[in-house]
Amino acid sequence: MKVLDARGLSCPEPVIIMRKAMMSKDTEYQIVVDNVVSRENVTRFAEHQGYKVTVSENNGEYTLSIRK
Repeated sequence: MKVLDARGLSCPEPVIIMRKAMMSKDTEYQIVVDNVVSRENVTRFAEHQGYKVTVSENNGEYTLSIRK
């Protein structure tokens, strides 16, 4: 599983990081973001690519678990 840290970045950077990571064709990723817009955009992108997304929130940080 690839673990990505996109805290402090604004869109579209977290989506670009996720897209580059997905080029490896892994089946599982985890990305941490710190704003709602990034959470929504990365979720939308991953689901569009055929992944299932689970989100957990802790003190304003969102951990997205992304699986095929």
